[in-house]
Amino acid sequence: MERRPGGRSARVRDAVRQATLAELGEHGYSGLTVESVAIRSGVHKTTVYRRWGSVEGLIADALELAREEPWPIPDTGSLQDDLRGIVRLVQSGFADPVAGPISTAFVAAAVQSGDAARSLHDFFAARHDQAAVVVRRAVERGELPADTDGADVIRMAVAPIYYRLFVTCEPVTERDVERAADAAAAAARAGVIRVA
Repeated sequence: MERRPGGRSARVRDAVRQATLAELGEHGYSGLTVESVAIRSGVHKTTVYRRWGSVEGLIADALELAREEPWPIPDTGSLQDDLRGIVRLVQSGFADPVAGPISTAFVAAAVQSGDAARSLHDFFAARHDQAAVVVRRAVERGELPADTDGADVIRMAVAPIYYRLFVTCEPVTERDVERAADAAAAAARAGVIRVA
């Protein structure tokens, strides 16, 4: 049965989503509970359990809604500068005092839960597809081979940031941002990142 796009159902979903994000930001994935989301959202606990089922369901829904939000994709006229802008967006998102802990909690959830991992994968796939427009523009300008894999160029550009943040736990500097973007741009120009 399809839900109506507005009305009480939309208000409940929005309240629960906002409560989920606030709880993740304050307490992380390990501190997220259906009960705390119900209290914060003002939605009865049985309603939250019936509709979302578990913490993983809350995370999946929050990521699904976030996936639909537009991302401010740069359009500088240069692949290298566009990639730098995208990598900078990722870095600044994790550095943000409000958004950063929420994003970190999503990654932590994905490490601990298969359902959360699938939801985060879908979120990233949508973001990479959305950001791949910078690669399509570069192909149209003649900067890149026609068969360049746009989503893979984006993955290659942002991957070093995630590595530093979540594997080696190092700070991400502006130099790191530029180096990651420039390496992906160079690989794309060399024809290394092509559609399989």
